Amino acid sequence: MGSPEKKVPVDLSRCISLDDFQRQAKPILGKALYEYVASGTDDEQTLSENRQAFKRMFLLPRMMRVVSDIDLRLDVFGQRLSMPVFVSPAGVHKLMHPEGECATARACAEAGTLMGVSQHATVSLEDVAAAAPRCARWFQLYILKDRELTAGILRRSEKAGYTAICLTVDSVRFGSREADWRNNFNGLPPGVTLANYPTQDGYNDRVKDAWDQNTEKLFDERATWSDIAWLKSLTSLPILVKGILTAQDAVSAVEAGASGVIVSNHGGRALDGSLSSIESLAPVVKAVRSVPTGANVPIFLDSGVRRGTDVLKALALGATAVLLGRPMFFSLAVGGQEGVQRMLSIIRDELEAAMALCGCQRLQDITKDLVTDFREGGSTFHRPRL
Repeated sequence: MGSPEKKVPVDLSRCISLDDFQRQAKPILGKALYEYVASGTDDEQTLSENRQAFKRMFLLPRMMRVVSDIDLRLDVFGQRLSMPVFVSPAGVHKLMHPEGECATARACAEAGTLMGVSQHATVSLEDVAAAAPRCARWFQLYILKDRELTAGILRRSEKAGYTAICLTVDSVRFGSREADWRNNFNGLPPGVTLANYPTQDGYNDRVKDAWDQNTEKLFDERATWSDIAWLKSLTSLPILVKGILTAQDAVSAVEAGASGVIVSNHGGRALDGSLSSIESLAPVVKAVRSVPTGANVPIFLDSGVRRGTDVLKALALGATAVLLGRPMFFSLAVGGQEGVQRMLSIIRDELEAAMALCGCQRLQDITKDLVTDFREGGSTFHRPRL
């Protein structure tokens, strides 16, 4: 348990949507590992809402505009990227594929987009950088009880060429992952470790019956907004705060010195019953833009994105770009580097088509008047869970 049970040959050309990768990954991963990735916490209300909320938003396309040369490129913190779709900083890639984070980084480099590398990666941050030196990389950080270890990891990431820090703030504790408890998924398999830590002590001790919840005791539950200043004293890199769902916290992050905000509910894997990320986005954007120092602060969205139209909706509501988590895991399981490249190509093509059909030639053309939540009769689209 805890690694793919069998390798099922997959014809990647038959994966024509991001959901296809999830369907193809299910028999490859086996029940426990598949449910570790696919599940949420408690009743999985937030997990479901992350998808359904996009379906409650509708597009208002504009016609007879020049769309002969669609341009998806954007600049973020001085880096030119090919599209506003990044890979979210999620850990333990080796559970999906033997090459782990290295395969994902190479795929992002080929796609010309950005990868978030997790503190809980199964390949060291230095080895990920060496495996794909052309890949634009941000490093995701937790504030640990061991502040010296936190500082050391931060300094290593800057030395290794990472260009921003994503501070995750929504996981001082993990929500209850009931699927993992039922499947006895309580630790990493032999040979797989969190490579950025000096030992396995504290995260792989199997004290609890769900692996993620075994890592809780590492995190500093006393961290506050003042710790942004502490982190800034250690690095010259921009610091983004990941896990924001409210206008108040977005303002607190910016006023504390954050260079960016990532609207996220941890993919429905933190507090169940919290609002979907896409429905949290507009109030966060409005609040950040109202702060004197917030006019040019980039705001990103994570959780629930599966279609190019989802990306367009997020951009229309004020996001600079979106991040993908689960689709990365499933495409990595299905096809390694090639699978992730295929997945990124699919959503890029979908976004380009959606932009053309909405009359948008450049990302700057995507404005909030393209989206409405008006629905006659109040009907809501539902798609069966995979």
